[in-house]
Amino acid sequence: MATIAIVGAGPGLGFSIGKVFGQQGFEVALIARRRSTLDDMVGRLGELEIPAGGYQADIMDRASLVQAFKDIAANHSPVEVLEFSPAPRGPQPGLVLAGPLDVSVANVQPHIDFYVHGAITATGQVLPDMIERGTGTLLFTTGPSSVEPSPAMGNVGIACAALRNWVLNLHDTLASKGVYAAHVPLSLSADEADPETIAPHYWNLHTRGEGAEHLLSGDVLRAAPRTEES
Repeated sequence: MATIAIVGAGPGLGFSIGKVFGQQGFEVALIARRRSTLDDMVGRLGELEIPAGGYQADIMDRASLVQAFKDIAANHSPVEVLEFSPAPRGPQPGLVLAGPLDVSVANVQPHIDFYVHGAITATGQVLPDMIERGTGTLLFTTGPSSVEPSPAMGNVGIACAALRNWVLNLHDTLASKGVYAAHVPLSLSADEADPETIAPHYWNLHTRGEGAEHLLSGDVLRAAPRTEES
């Protein structure tokens, strides 16, 4: 049995991705800041007879994130899939929005810590083993500002675009090592952002293992089948 580790797991998309992979035979390791959220998701997955564990960590506290992966390694099968999709839920110190004219080192750095340093830290905990095994999938989720400039997210876009650049380079570098890395920017309106509809696409990306970037828009969701068997 293999494990999917979901960093930034929440009751929406993170939970739905865990459910899809769990129904395909994966163990599910959820990483989030709030213990109550983790316990609720683990309980709901348990009701579906999906083996799952919740691991509390703050992406801005890299030591806690490293420890979460140590605990996952002690309690689960090897991590075959890493899905990184953190999104601030509620106020967090320093994570503010700024337009292009208001961008500063002070309001960009926290987003770089959150998205870029968080992704690098999480990846570093699983990638060496993936390379050694010659198999694994790394999926990194961002919003549309990583691909298309959005003035309202002038500082966030800098961090997300930097993460995208790294993931695209990872994709090319890992192609010969049996490890698949891809960037998944979500560009969805509120009425299109249904986690139950979006989550099966992550399974499809894992099983296909093709392409460095997969924009998920309403048109893509409507055109694709819900789930493909491996």
